[in-house]
Amino acid sequence: MTSPMIEGKRADSARRRERVLQALDAALRNGQDITVSGLARTARVDRTFLYRHRDLLERVHAAATTPAEAGKTAAVSRASLQADLANALERNTRLTARVRQLEKRLSEELGTTVWTESGLGAPADLDQLQRRITELEQQLADVQGQLDERIEELDAARAANRELTRALNHTPDGTGLRGGSERPVAGAVSCQ
Repeated sequence: MTSPMIEGKRADSARRRERVLQALDAALRNGQDITVSGLARTARVDRTFLYRHRDLLERVHAAATTPAEAGKTAAVSRASLQADLANALERNTRLTARVRQLEKRLSEELGTTVWTESGLGAPADLDQLQRRITELEQQLADVQGQLDERIEELDAARAANRELTRALNHTPDGTGLRGGSERPVAGAVSCQ
């Protein structure tokens, strides 16, 4: 990379860091619940940004465990704890798969090194193809991770849509039709 590119990346990282610190300060002042996901959303950064910057992550965890000031209580809901646990388990699963992939790759590289040093190595074009396969496998793993994130976002959007549709179609008399008429309200959408 060139020096301007490196400086640009550093400046972007510094801006993101500042947004995270501002969001953390605001959450502390307002007595809001402090979670990695919530803070990342407020600061408009990806959760992985916080996990890559351990000092920020430690601040978030320290702030989350600090007792609230007198008169201010931050309630942690069971749903938010379950969501954080589900996110942590999913991340753990992804990291375990990544570790296995890296172990396999390391094993292959060590085997190849021993094979070539023994004088029995494969032709150069075969080695080049193997490197290309490894690159493509890495790209596939990255794209799969992005796809998994998009699927999670889509599932959340669908759930919200179902809830909004139910609320739109709900009537006090329980008939599912507005005004007790035999036809649905204009603009009402089915939940199915």
